[in-house]
Amino acid sequence: MSQYVSRLASTAGRNRSRGQQPRLRLPGSRRPRRIAMFSVHTSPLHQPGTGDAGGMNVYIVELARQLAAQGVEVEIFTRATNGGLPPSVELVPGVLVRHIDAGPYEGLSKEELPAQLCAFTHGVMQVWADHSSGYYDLVHSHYWLSGHVGWLASQRWGVPLVHAMHTMAKVKNAALAEDDTPEPASRVIGETQIVAAADRLIANTEEEAADLAHHYGADPARTATVHPGVNLDTFRPADGRAAARARLGLPADALIPLFAGRIQPLKAPDVLLHAVALLVSEAPHLRRQLVVPIVGGPSGSGLARPERLQKLAARLGVADLVRFCPPVGQERLADWYRAASVLVMPSHSESFGLVAAEAQACGTPVVAAAVGGLPVVVRDGASGFLVDGHEPAQYASALRRFVEEPGLVDVMGSAAARHAAGFGWDAAAGATAEVYTAALQERQRRLRSRLR
Repeated sequence: MSQYVSRLASTAGRNRSRGQQPRLRLPGSRRPRRIAMFSVHTSPLHQPGTGDAGGMNVYIVELARQLAAQGVEVEIFTRATNGGLPPSVELVPGVLVRHIDAGPYEGLSKEELPAQLCAFTHGVMQVWADHSSGYYDLVHSHYWLSGHVGWLASQRWGVPLVHAMHTMAKVKNAALAEDDTPEPASRVIGETQIVAAADRLIANTEEEAADLAHHYGADPARTATVHPGVNLDTFRPADGRAAARARLGLPADALIPLFAGRIQPLKAPDVLLHAVALLVSEAPHLRRQLVVPIVGGPSGSGLARPERLQKLAARLGVADLVRFCPPVGQERLADWYRAASVLVMPSHSESFGLVAAEAQACGTPVVAAAVGGLPVVVRDGASGFLVDGHEPAQYASALRRFVEEPGLVDVMGSAAARHAAGFGWDAAAGATAEVYTAALQERQRRLRSRLR
């Protein structure tokens, strides 16, 4: 870790010798005009649900869009994964995605990316050198890899650093799924350094804020809790469950427990398959009623054995009930949510649980593990059920409720849609902009103190 951090500092130093010197700027008490947002390991343009693309991609895209709508320009720096990509792409007016060449375009795992942070930082500094001093008012980094680039950029440019962890190594390692790979010590060290360096940290929930303080010694006064949002224009009940099932070719009268997301041990789709196997073993007639869609692609440690879930379904004798579907765009995903009787989310760790929020916004109840931010997203007993632990029998018991009480899907679905209506991205962007303003004001106070 220390070796590549030193290389990053050296890169920043070389750019400093060729370009502008940072100067003490005294920003007023205002929102920033333009921010540099870093997402090194996954592009906001990638399809969520496969590779390393997931909830963080959705978070960055929707946050950037709403910030731009509220008058804050956003430039997102991400690693180029294809040689044919243009240097920059306008996502929407006010949001620019910049592709930075850093390492091989393809075949580079997330674990290999620390060695490319020096090259990534060099590319960022080259972009910055084309602008006048003060072009960016603030840096917002996402995930620990981006945090190290953001740390150096903020120091070089003389602007505040706001960082969002999204996931934390210590938290993930404390809740590892069977056969999953623990996060390396280098990531723990890197996260600790970023927490100490950031002007502000953004946590998705109060629990995440507490984890930052407990595991990494984060200062609560510099940590803000901002719930992520849901695109309520895309994810909504629309024309209902029957119409969505017709579009997807699903039986109108089936019980459909849906898994949507990246297929990896952390997300525990195997728990759903075991629960379904228990259901049909106890009540064989349910086999005629059940359809179990798994919508998503292998990711992370799941890439080591991408066929593992299919083999498990066959071994459990439920392969005829399970439909494996590739990742889909947001509009199609909304149809899968609407078509489902219930979304099942048995994750071992979730910083928030955007998938659960999206499903509820479509009027679909959720059965989820009571971990991370899911107790915030799901109202236990009203919009769905929270399960302590990952025993398949407990998930089978929750699913059985929807079999025994046919009206429960609609009752909880209506409550779910009402609950999710409170998670709009406009509110999340407004709260994030307030964090930016607080970071700028604090930087202003420190600079004035130094000039006295």
